[in-house]
Amino acid sequence: MFRHALLKLMIPAAVLLGTHSASAENRLALVIGQSAYRSVPALPNPANDAKAVTQLLTDSGFEVSTASDLSQGQMREVVSEFAGKVAAKGADTVALVFYAGHGLQIDGENFLVPIDIDPKREADIPIQAVRLNDILNTLTSVPSKMRILMLDACRNNPFPDLKTAGSGLALVDAKVGAPGTFLSFSTSPGAVAEDGSGSNSPYTNALLAAGKEQNIPIEETFKRVRLAVNKVTEGRQTPWDSSSLTEDFRFSGVSVAGPKPAATPKKTVAEWTRDLKGRPVEAANELIVADGTDEAYEAFAGLFPQTALGRLARDWLVRHRRMVAWNNAVLINTASGYRSFLARFPDSDLSATARKLEERLRNRPDFTSPVVAGAGAVPQNVALAAPMCPCNIQPPQQPQKLKVNVPVKRFEPEPPKRVDRKPPRRREADDDVVVVRRPPPREVYEPPPPPPVSIGIGIGLGGFGGSRGGNYGDHGGRGRY
Repeated sequence: MFRHALLKLMIPAAVLLGTHSASAENRLALVIGQSAYRSVPALPNPANDAKAVTQLLTDSGFEVSTASDLSQGQMREVVSEFAGKVAAKGADTVALVFYAGHGLQIDGENFLVPIDIDPKREADIPIQAVRLNDILNTLTSVPSKMRILMLDACRNNPFPDLKTAGSGLALVDAKVGAPGTFLSFSTSPGAVAEDGSGSNSPYTNALLAAGKEQNIPIEETFKRVRLAVNKVTEGRQTPWDSSSLTEDFRFSGVSVAGPKPAATPKKTVAEWTRDLKGRPVEAANELIVADGTDEAYEAFAGLFPQTALGRLARDWLVRHRRMVAWNNAVLINTASGYRSFLARFPDSDLSATARKLEERLRNRPDFTSPVVAGAGAVPQNVALAAPMCPCNIQPPQQPQKLKVNVPVKRFEPEPPKRVDRKPPRRREADDDVVVVRRPPPREVYEPPPPPPVSIGIGIGLGGFGGSRGGNYGDHGGRGRY
C-alpha cells in the first residue's frame, strides 16, 4: 500500500524534474506565419502552422512570441525586438525562429516575403523583402548558446514574371557562419515545398510529431522529419538541414551536457552499394534519406534506376550538386567563378543569374591575381594601400632608456664666444698688389701688337710687363676684376 502510494508520487515528480531540466536553460522562440498576401494568392496553412508550432515550443519550455501576416517593416521590427530579448536573457539562451510563408532566391540570396510585397522586377525584391542573412546576422550579433532556424518557406515562386529568380531557396551552409547554429529547410535547396492538403504543411506535421519524442537529439529529430515528409510526398519533397552545433539540444527531455561526440565518418559509394543491394526499394530509400549524403543517393540511383524513387533520387543528386556549385560561386563572387558554374551547368534555372553576375563582375579588378615577381604583395587599388605609402611609414622607434630617481639637470645655453677680429691691415704704398683677371674667350682673343717702347717709363707704377700692376697697363696699382 505504502509502495503503491510512493510510486504514484514519484512518477509526477520525475516528469516535473525532466521538464525542469529541459527548461533550465533560457529558451526563447519567435514564430512567424505569413498567409494573407495582398499581391499574390494567399497561403492557407502558414497561419495554422504558426499556431501549432507555438504550442509545441511552449510545451518544450520555450517562451514564445508569435506574429502573423507581417509587413516588411513589422517583420524587421519583431526580429529586432526578439534579438533584444535574447540579449537580455544572457549568453545561456537558446534562440529559435520558425517561419512559414513564401520565400525565394534572387542573385544567389534568400529572401523571406512580407505580405505587402509587390515587385515589378527582380531589383524590387531586395528593397521590399527581408534578407535571410539579415535575420541570421541579427541573431548572431547577440551572445547566445545556440541558434535554431526552421524555414517552411520554399513554396513555389509566387512571382513567375521574375525570370532570374531561382527555384526554391539557395543552399545555406551553417558551418560557414558562427558556430552553434542549426538550419532546417522544409525541402532541399533548389526545390519547392508543398503547402499540404490538410490544415498544416507536410513539414510542420512531421515536426509536430518528431518534436514530441522524448530525449531525442535535434539531429535525430530532423532525421525523422526528413523521413516522414519524403514518405508522405512519395519522394517529391525531402527536408534538408545544416548544423554547426557544438552542444546537445533536445526539444523534450534532458539535454546531455558537454561537447557533442564526433560525427560518424561518411561511407563511400561502394560501401553504400554493398549495404543497399538486395533490399526492397522502399527500405533502401529510407536509409539514404535518413543519411542525406551524396554518396548514399548516388549508390541508390545506380541500383534502382528504373524505379520512381530511383529517378527522384537522381534528380535530388543532380540538383544538390548544382546548388553546392552555385553556393561556392556566390561565396567566391568573381567573374571566373560564375563562368566555371556555367561551364558545368549551362542550362539550369540559375544560368540567367550566373550570366548576369558574370557580366557585372567582368571588369572588376581581380585583387587575387599574382603580382610581378619582386614587387611584393601590393594591393591593386592604390586607395586601399595607404599604409604602404612611404610618406606614411614611420621610422622605427629606438628603445628609450629609463632612468629612475635621477635628478634632471638644467642646461643653460652658452653665450656666444667673442671672436677677436683684427682690423684690416692698412696697405702701405710700397706693397705689391696682385690683380687677377678672367682670361677672355679663346675663340675671340687675339693678342694685341706690342706697344712702342718709350724711354722714361721703366720705373714706377704701371707699364706692360711690370712686376706690379695689371697685365694690360692698368695704372694705379689696383686693377679691375
